[in-house]
Amino acid sequence: MSDVLTFPLTVRYMEVDAQGVVFNAWYLTYFDEAMSAFLTARGLPYAKMIEAGYDVQLVRSEIDWRSGLRWQDTAEVAVSTARIGRTSFALDFEVRRDGHEVTCSGRTVYVLIAADGSGKREIPELIADVLGDPAPLRAD
Repeated sequence: MSDVLTFPLTVRYMEVDAQGVVFNAWYLTYFDEAMSAFLTARGLPYAKMIEAGYDVQLVRSEIDWRSGLRWQDTAEVAVSTARIGRTSFALDFEVRRDGHEVTCSGRTVYVLIAADGSGKREIPELIADVLGDPAPLRAD
């Protein structure tokens, strides 16, 4: 199993703002889509996680921009596990134009919760195995 998943995307017209670049909020959408693909590629589709009684809540996200994506740019979002704690985990993201130029990077922290809304849960082996060993895309 690869430490890094790359999720492809093409910038849609509706994602571009008046400055001609992707509006900042769309990057969090890209990260969510890539996170779901990351879990699926490692054998845990989101629906299966819910069926097992777990869900995640985003509790922190940080993004550093270098340049903007534009309409019809092809890009990919690279995802890797940055950290695994007792009840939370962090994923690193890099958005790469044409597969190589990093336009932004980010880290998102998720807390594992019960799917029934009853609160935080410790990360079970099922999810820890899917996350794998941390292999951050960036240095802290």
